[in-house]
Amino acid sequence: MKNALLLSLILALTSGCSVFGNKDDDKPVAEVDTNEPAAILYNAGRKSRDNGNYDKMIRIYETLESRYPFGPYAQQARLENAYGHYKRGRHELAIETLDQFFKLYPRHENLDYAYYLQGLANFHQLENFVDKFLDRNIASMDSLPIQDSFSQFKTLVENYPDSKYAPDARQRMIYLRNLLADHEIEVARFYESRGAYAAVAKRAAYVVEHYHNANATPQALLMLINAYDELGLQASKEETRKVLEMNFPELAK
Repeated sequence: MKNALLLSLILALTSGCSVFGNKDDDKPVAEVDTNEPAAILYNAGRKSRDNGNYDKMIRIYETLESRYPFGPYAQQARLENAYGHYKRGRHELAIETLDQFFKLYPRHENLDYAYYLQGLANFHQLENFVDKFLDRNIASMDSLPIQDSFSQFKTLVENYPDSKYAPDARQRMIYLRNLLADHEIEVARFYESRGAYAAVAKRAAYVVEHYHNANATPQALLMLINAYDELGLQASKEETRKVLEMNFPELAK
């Protein structure tokens, strides 16, 4: 079931985000000279994108940025190139391109799309960890791409709640939140098996504080109660028990 959930969530974008309509340029890409005006170069790149030739699109747009570094066409070209790298599976390069985009154009009208695309690029880094996740070896996963993806989707939904990309970002955040919480629990179990209860308490408390709606929250509270008991922190133990009783009475004993 986890496999089906993971595969259903790992989706590719079906189209790029363009702010320019189809203008009066119908010239075939092969006939476009690199000395052409920015509008013609942009439309040539867009045609390559529409044909699925992302590498050619990137080459055209890199030429556009080099020849016409200022103006809306250069801005959109960089955003389209990030999309091209994403579609070609070059997720790290897509992330780097978007980092540059944020620095250069912090007030661009398509920032919501840029955050969404960067979140997706990090999200697809999870493909490298699928086997580990399905084998329940969650503690061995590198959680940084998960954290980055969650952060980018969070920025999108908080700053652009009405964006057309926000609903999908929210759904992905739920999945990522649960995965991050599971990662923390597995690490806490590792410390618990070695009697390092201070480390257990730190990890479990982090889950409760930062991922309080995650599926792993009840387990985190139980581990926190046990850790406080082992550490002799009775006041903290009783306070945590009250939280457990209030939110998960079926687990309180």
